[in-house]
Amino acid sequence: MTRKFLVLSLLLSAFLLNFSVATYAAGSETEEGKEDPTGFIMHHIKDSHEWHFFNVGHTHITLPLPVITYASDRGLEFYSSSDFQNHETHKFGEEYAHNGIYIDEHEHLGRIDGGAITDLSITKNVAMLFIVIALVLYLALSAASHYKKNGAVAPKGAASLVEPIVIFVRDEIAHKAIGPKYKKFVPYLLTLFFFIWVGNLLGLLPGAANLTGNIAVTFTLAMLTFVVVNVNGNKDYWKHVFATPGVPVALLPIIVVVEFIGLFTKPFALMVRLFVAITAGHIVILAFIALVFIFESYAIGVVSTFMVTFINMIELLVATIQAYVFTLFTAMYIGGAVAEHHHDDHH
Repeated sequence: MTRKFLVLSLLLSAFLLNFSVATYAAGSETEEGKEDPTGFIMHHIKDSHEWHFFNVGHTHITLPLPVITYASDRGLEFYSSSDFQNHETHKFGEEYAHNGIYIDEHEHLGRIDGGAITDLSITKNVAMLFIVIALVLYLALSAASHYKKNGAVAPKGAASLVEPIVIFVRDEIAHKAIGPKYKKFVPYLLTLFFFIWVGNLLGLLPGAANLTGNIAVTFTLAMLTFVVVNVNGNKDYWKHVFATPGVPVALLPIIVVVEFIGLFTKPFALMVRLFVAITAGHIVILAFIALVFIFESYAIGVVSTFMVTFINMIELLVATIQAYVFTLFTAMYIGGAVAEHHHDDHH
């Protein structure tokens, strides 16, 4: 199993390096017209209104994505991202406005007349979101269909992948962290784990979107946990926040403020931890690839290949660890909110 993992990591890393060389050999141009050998790093990290795969010479192989806008005086409008860019360089800008609307170099929508406009577009990260959701649904429904047809038998196909994870999340995370009331929260925890895990793994593929490295996505996941925890919080949970037992009356105002702030710092920590871990991994991998263009040396290319292979192996592990950590801390927060506390009267 270990050998297969190492071979898979090596092949994936070599493919990633070769793909990146083929994609970004021309580099990104700066404002002075010079090539920027590191420009593709931020291009990968940021969201975009088109999905760029690779270059063939100076030809960009991309997938135009739907641009959906709404304005009170124009209503709902549908376009293609290719309507707002230079068809040779694939750059966006106000000079490529279409029907009075443009996408600037920072991927923000605007109107030539300066009017208000709402961007409802399906960007690269949104498209990746749909792909992750579809894959998670496929895994879950395939496993459910297997057991529905065959009963409690040895798992096959998708069920053989899903079952061990379901059992692990249920027994080792939910049950141990939440306690007797864990069954109610297992579906949510499983959804979290599979969504983050699949999103992390797909994000490592060449040309894929950086979904779980998008702070808007991690913010949404953290807010969902915030809602689940506080909606299910019992009277003991809220008593510990606003009338912490065993605290001297003189210190109670300070402790209450600290506890109240803690309600928000917990989801904030979840959001930042996942965002930083995934984004940093992508930047490190792409930075080693950029060294090939900076030094233009075969020796550096060989070193970069080994380093990318090593970091990619670590990132495969990090993808799973981050899904586990996010799910575990969520379960711990839920456990603290639903736990029954018994205090002696003399305390």
